[in-house]
Amino acid sequence: MRQKPGTRKSHGEKLVKGIRRATRKQYSAEEKIRIVLDGLKGEDSIAELCRREGIAQSLYYSWSKEFLEAGKKRLAGDTARAATSSEVKDLRREARDLKEVVAEQALELRLLKKSMIADGDDDE
Repeated sequence: MRQKPGTRKSHGEKLVKGIRRATRKQYSAEEKIRIVLDGLKGEDSIAELCRREGIAQSLYYSWSKEFLEAGKKRLAGDTARAATSSEVKDLRREARDLKEVVAEQALELRLLKKSMIADGDDDE
């Protein structure tokens, strides 16, 4: 029987949906590449490959499109990529350290200039 619009899902349905979501397989980049390359080899049909790997054909085709687009960009010379959070943290830390060095150098330069001016005043 169909549920009426606005009716809530039962606790059991929510529980099952949560379990399915939590147990869904997460594919690493290496696994995605392996699957796409297997499909590009053409030894098996895409349908058979997807059945064997337990993925939907639409997912395979979206991975394949992303893979080929990335290769096309790379071959065209576009090597820009998104930085990882650890890289961003490292770069921010390095920038902060460099700013501190510049501030110290500027302070030393100012002190040296003042001492040179003061030394020049003493001679007169």
